[in-house]
Amino acid sequence: MQPDGRPGADLLSGVRVLDLTNVLAGPFAGYQLALMGADVIKIEVPGTGDLARSLGGDPSLSAAGLGISFLAQNSAKRSITLDLKNPRGREVFERLAAEADVLLENFRPGVLARLGFPVEVLHTLNPGLVYCAVSGFGQTGPMRRRPAYDQIIQGLSGMMSVTGAPEDAPTRTGFPIADTLGGYAAAFAISAALVKRARTGAGSYLDVSMLETAVAAMGWVVSDYLVAGRKPRAMGNENATSAPSGTFRTASGALNIAANKQEQYVELCTVLGRPELIADERFATREARKQHRQELTAELEKTLEQRPAAYWDERLADTGVPAASVLTVEDALALDQLAERGLMHDVPMPDGRDQRLRVLGSSVHVDGRSVGPSMRPPGLGEHTDEVLAEVGYPPEEIAALRDEGAL
Repeated sequence: MQPDGRPGADLLSGVRVLDLTNVLAGPFAGYQLALMGADVIKIEVPGTGDLARSLGGDPSLSAAGLGISFLAQNSAKRSITLDLKNPRGREVFERLAAEADVLLENFRPGVLARLGFPVEVLHTLNPGLVYCAVSGFGQTGPMRRRPAYDQIIQGLSGMMSVTGAPEDAPTRTGFPIADTLGGYAAAFAISAALVKRARTGAGSYLDVSMLETAVAAMGWVVSDYLVAGRKPRAMGNENATSAPSGTFRTASGALNIAANKQEQYVELCTVLGRPELIADERFATREARKQHRQELTAELEKTLEQRPAAYWDERLADTGVPAASVLTVEDALALDQLAERGLMHDVPMPDGRDQRLRVLGSSVHVDGRSVGPSMRPPGLGEHTDEVLAEVGYPPEEIAALRDEGAL
């Protein structure tokens, strides 16, 4: 059951995932799998754990190994500590891998192989294992060994070159979009591979490149160049494919409008009380409006600046014209729409402190219900004894492994 009493997703119930990932892209992928019901076992380095445990906006939580970056995407997972550089630790990992359904890692290419676990060995141990490796550039190619963080991928993919206004591009997207996209791509690929395994019994080796995922996610921006030879450029808040489609000034706050269809443009002009703009030859057709984008924006803002964004948002909401206020993150999280849909979920803090921990659940509803984490984020190594007992280790052997520094 969910912490709030609602049933959660069981789409991946019975699937065991070994999550060896750190920081963001990999842990985000593991979190999506956990939200869908998988038993995700987070394997962490003894003593320190996931680097994300020390990252985030609250220094006191980071100092306690409960960094917000960790708390945000590790609910519904179990944590064990395991030293893969220790021979006994590798023995434990071998037993875990032999019984797992999925192995998820985001080491640099070749690290797990150097520890004695290349994909061939893992598939010998477990022919049905779905092995997913997430990396900045993929497991092959001349850039494969380079370190990569979100901003590096944003820059190399071309994302930054088309973000921002012409005078200030390149601009980084204000959140780690390359990491998040990489996590979604990994979770999708793993889910697809599990379907294949259910049909054939065979495992898969999944090589997820954050760079390639970022390029693929740009869609028509890339296709315009590949197909039409048009070089993408930064256009600020404007949409190259249509006008009026962008961000407009009002008396208070900004308003997004995307009147991409002719009927939407006509309705917009009608609501604004500007019917003369419909027949104006500069704006009469889609292509004409694109050619006279700046003039059209100036005309629309003459009217929009007479009232605040919230007023126009309300006036346009039921007209069929895509339009909405531009909100802060704080205001977005306060939307009744998100509350009604149940995107945010409350779970206890890992260390038992009397503090509400609010985390994001899945953006997907399953069978009409919102999906949130089944339990709080784990303390470092909290479930080590429990998980090892499940794969056959008696208490005395677990104690010996701990004494030998394997756990």
